[in-house]
Amino acid sequence: MVRPALFPDPNVRIPNSAFRIPNPNPLAFPCGLTNNGSMLTHNNARLTLEGARAIQAATEAKAREIKVPQNIAIFDEGGHLLAFARMDGAKLSSVEVALTKARAAALRRSATGPSPANDPSVLLSLGLALATDGKLTCIRGGLPLMVGGQCVGGIGVSAGTEDQDVMVAQAGVDALAGFSK
Repeated sequence: MVRPALFPDPNVRIPNSAFRIPNPNPLAFPCGLTNNGSMLTHNNARLTLEGARAIQAATEAKAREIKVPQNIAIFDEGGHLLAFARMDGAKLSSVEVALTKARAAALRRSATGPSPANDPSVLLSLGLALATDGKLTCIRGGLPLMVGGQCVGGIGVSAGTEDQDVMVAQAGVDALAGFSK
């Protein structure tokens, strides 16, 4: 009986080196580095739930100080919700706005608001929201949360005027800066 080439004789020993797959791009993962060295990974700061709650407490205190109940959302750097509070008396219609502001600030690593151009275009600003299915916004009140120059999340505040929302969100940013020293 003749065995096909796909099924070699089981009595013939094949060396292990025959099963090595050559690296098609030897520069992609240099073999001399253990655990790929520092080329592929970084130590990143992460916002914890405890940190998010401390930021939230500071923003709630500022909102009470200015007597404007707020919706406060805090997201991690990947745009995932860590903490949310709807203060008694805050506008129900502003819940989604606060969530969107926080997500946008975290993902864009910048404050929410109109286009940074000298002459902000309404169409350009609205296009941002339309192009992302409402996940980003041109409404002020979302700020990135930074630690050591690295974005660890975003905070979004809504229910007051844009200036009040920014003021309350800034209290959260300042609280994080105080904790990360």
